[in-house]
Amino acid sequence: MAIPADFSGTAEIRHDWTLDEVNALFALPFNDLLFQAQCIHRQHFDPNYVQVSTLLSIKTGACPEDCKYCPQSARYDTGLEKERLLEIEKVIQRAKEAVATGSTRFCMGAAWRNPKDRDMPYVLEMIKEVKKLGLETCMTLGMLTRDQAIALKQAGLDYYNHNLDTSPEYYGDIITTRTYQDRLDTLQNVRDAGMHVCSGGIVGMGEESDDRSGLLMQLANLEQHPESVPINMLVKVKGTPLDDVEDLDPFEFVRTIAVARILMPKSFVRLSAGREAMNEQMQAMCFMAGANSIFYGCKLLTTSNPDTHEDVMLFKKLGINSKQTREYSDEAHEAALMEEIQDKEAGQAESELFYDATKPVTVLSETTN
Repeated sequence: MAIPADFSGTAEIRHDWTLDEVNALFALPFNDLLFQAQCIHRQHFDPNYVQVSTLLSIKTGACPEDCKYCPQSARYDTGLEKERLLEIEKVIQRAKEAVATGSTRFCMGAAWRNPKDRDMPYVLEMIKEVKKLGLETCMTLGMLTRDQAIALKQAGLDYYNHNLDTSPEYYGDIITTRTYQDRLDTLQNVRDAGMHVCSGGIVGMGEESDDRSGLLMQLANLEQHPESVPINMLVKVKGTPLDDVEDLDPFEFVRTIAVARILMPKSFVRLSAGREAMNEQMQAMCFMAGANSIFYGCKLLTTSNPDTHEDVMLFKKLGINSKQTREYSDEAHEAALMEEIQDKEAGQAESELFYDATKPVTVLSETTN
């Protein structure tokens, strides 16, 4: 049953949504849907606060999985250069720069099917060192065993990201090298270890509307809602099987954000990959629909993202994170612009998909998964 159009009461926290109910929400008139999502959002969050995280690829490329959307898969020729696991010192430098830009959470991603025993000591040390900087920590390393999840928790990891990607019904069309149950098992191992769960999906992969509903229903019907729900718009990368899929209508993406907010009232809903292709008006509608988390920085693992100073300027226009936005100095803004120019000049000689994870990122004053 859809929430009434004149809804202004308290939303019930549920874990028993049906596909018909979720589809009914998607089918609401656009203004009614956004109104309901905004009402629910205001019950649980400051409507003018957006949590900011920074994402760093600590190991790029050569992943054995066959996810059809991913340029890091070793199965596709996307021009992406492989990188080994970053040295701990370089990760810590990036984390310090994240603090300077106002991020409160530092997310580290490795292109693995699952972490190997030889990698775990380095990963655990990264967590401990980043925690010393006062940042929340998040990692995405692929599938986890129960013992690996416990080790990450003991090292101080706050969040673990493992997306469901799409509905169970469409999943086999996108990935064949791991099952949907594998993903659910990893989420359960993370939850049992006492960490927060970051789990969402990708839309615009050629799925049907039922699949978008099915993805959100799966997330909302978990025993405990993910604390962080990233909603990604597919970034089409040449060389991947989805590089010519039809674009998702922008209003359908905003609807997806709004329905996620209604189904999971207390979760942070992250406006994640694909933001670079969204104009300011679309992003503003997503914030109105209940998105309250973004990634800062020019790269999301391997795909592009709006520059940090662009986000700060958008926040200033919308009155979001006003204290942090006021502290964004002219000197820092000028430094950001100069580095952007230098990056673009240097980038002419590199593949657009290549991310040198050892290269300094833009450092600003202050402005969170």
